[in-house]
Amino acid sequence: MHSTIRSFLASLAMAAASAGAMAQATAPAGAASTPGIDKRQVNQEKRIDQGIASGELTRRETRRLEREQKAINRAEDKAKADGVVTAKERHRLHHAQNKAGRDIRRQKHDGQRRAASAPAS
Repeated sequence: MHSTIRSFLASLAMAAASAGAMAQATAPAGAASTPGIDKRQVNQEKRIDQGIASGELTRRETRRLEREQKAINRAEDKAKADGVVTAKERHRLHHAQNKAGRDIRRQKHDGQRRAASAPAS
């Protein structure tokens, strides 16, 4: 009788463990998906590129803004690493993007211009 109960409990434990693993493997579709964050990132990179093309951003400003974008990309990758981007992680990413957007605007409109390169002789 005891062996029957033990085998039943062992199979029940195995089923519970495999169900937990299955639930983890099949996280809700898009749980680590960040299309809104990705879209903002692309938009901000376009704004930086436009600032470079127009001369509104100096080389130093460009380096600083691009470094900020890379940091946001790393934070996003870290948030996605476990397969789920939590609400807190999304909030932090949006906050970082809001700050980066303000920084881009401030640098593009601060009156500093990239020095024109000397014409090739």
